[in-house]
Amino acid sequence: MDFSTIWLFVIAATVLIIPGPAVLYIMARSIEQGKKAGLVSVLGVSLGGSVHVLAGAIGVSAILMTSETAFSIVKYLGAAYLIYLGCKTLFSRPDKTTSEIPKAPSQKLLKIFYQSALVEIMNPKTALYFLAFFPQFISPSAGSVPVQFLLLGAIFLLLAFICDGLYAVLAASIRKRILGSKVSSKLQSRITSYLYIVLGVICAFASPSKI
Repeated sequence: MDFSTIWLFVIAATVLIIPGPAVLYIMARSIEQGKKAGLVSVLGVSLGGSVHVLAGAIGVSAILMTSETAFSIVKYLGAAYLIYLGCKTLFSRPDKTTSEIPKAPSQKLLKIFYQSALVEIMNPKTALYFLAFFPQFISPSAGSVPVQFLLLGAIFLLLAFICDGLYAVLAASIRKRILGSKVSSKLQSRITSYLYIVLGVICAFASPSKI
């Protein structure tokens, strides 16, 4: 691929990386469980994104674009999972020690990592976005199309990783401000749960034509 094409892709991708479902999910995690959990969520979302990149490179993601049934199955599974997380957070009992920021154990962080990857993998709009955007910068004459797709995917995931990490840190700083009282603890829990539920609704109404 031409170096100029890669730079053009970097510029276009930077402009198009706007806060979406993944960012809202990461911010919800940071507000709920702190900066470390938020950054682990960023890693999980990146892993989920890499799955979509690999699937796109070998053509598997194209099934989601041509099969309405396959798209609907993935879409509703992802939506149901997010709404479940929201309801679980909304109806869970708040910690008695709200003045301190709890430290998530390594096992819990590992669980957050896998959950975050699962949320991104079950978001079919990510696959459709890659399939719609990447081909604009791929040329068969430049070599292997799958290799070009993987290269563009790696660049995009790196840019998204940096952007998502900044949002995780920002949300964690918001968390510190609202900790310290029963009222703020309830507010924190409700903000997080509503974010999850809104994300679930967004995913439920996703359609292949709305990328």
